[in-house]
Amino acid sequence: MKFTVNREKLQKALQRVGSIIGSRSMFPVLGNVLMQAEDNLLILTTTDLEIRISTTLEAAVEVPGVSTAPARKLTSLIGCFVGSDVMFDIDEKDHIKLKCGTSHFTLLGLPAADFPAAEEFEAKREIRIKEGEFKKMVASIAYAVSADDSRKVLTGVLLSARESSVTLVATDGKRLAMQENTPESISGGDGDVIIPLKAAQEVRRLLDGDTPLSIRIGDKQCSFGGGDFELTTKLIEGNYPNYRQVVPASFSRTVEVPTGIFLGKIETVSLVLSDSSSFIILRFEDNQLKLQASSTEVGEGSDMVEVAFQGELFEVSFNPAFLADPLRNCGVETVRLKLNDPLNPVAVEGDEGFLYVIMPIRKK
Repeated sequence: MKFTVNREKLQKALQRVGSIIGSRSMFPVLGNVLMQAEDNLLILTTTDLEIRISTTLEAAVEVPGVSTAPARKLTSLIGCFVGSDVMFDIDEKDHIKLKCGTSHFTLLGLPAADFPAAEEFEAKREIRIKEGEFKKMVASIAYAVSADDSRKVLTGVLLSARESSVTLVATDGKRLAMQENTPESISGGDGDVIIPLKAAQEVRRLLDGDTPLSIRIGDKQCSFGGGDFELTTKLIEGNYPNYRQVVPASFSRTVEVPTGIFLGKIETVSLVLSDSSSFIILRFEDNQLKLQASSTEVGEGSDMVEVAFQGELFEVSFNPAFLADPLRNCGVETVRLKLNDPLNPVAVEGDEGFLYVIMPIRKK
């Protein structure tokens, strides 16, 4: 096996596939990157047995073949080399000779036969959407995914396809975030699947443009194919809660606030809070939204935002982090706070299909 590849492009490709490689594994080959060279292309693949990432780049292939190399060591070496091209010469014992400029190294690889084979699956549904739009969708809801493994279905992101729309949903039982989008196409009918958060975040990291992203969904697996990569992940099995039941049918009050200004006020007022159990009070008065917080250890503080609000004085309390998260990630300039009373769910609604629902804190 022998080929030559551009050093900078190789370094970028290794970084794209290398993030799922753990520092320790019971199986040494999982710390390696699979290299397949043929037809003047080099395909790099990594896996952690749950997620599999492949990327393709051009290479001058003299002798086609397949082998595996220690991913972290190879990435570090390529980053230190100063030449423009890297030459690979790999023998039948998977000894990998590298040459770049004045640098000569030999790495000990492992047989490609030891590397886990890809699991084939039949796609029952396919969604085509622009990469940038899906990246924004994941960013707008991922923070609401649960970290509690006792309810496995909540540790993933729900992908729901309905007629001409697709919705991503995340909830930890205390709050719910959802982002709807109209993709370029959906085939295979309606359906829901639960994507592991790690896989969704990896897809988000890999997306960097507005080229079409193909999402192929099977019974137990799902793949995401972009311009130069493919990520395949196992799905989380189980039934996701009916998220639409969480959203109140109507609201008695709607207040529009500028996202950036509101977020800044929350972060500033929250500086006087001392622990995660503290809360921030939103006080709605005539044309004002006043933010208040206090703690016995630090002190107290308040600030205000001008809003269009008329009516009786109204107060509601929140975990400040839970209130700041959607503002930080929704990607819209203005949000609408939709309320009924201090004890029932409150919605943060943005343009372009974003909705966040949170329960107020009951003050003792």
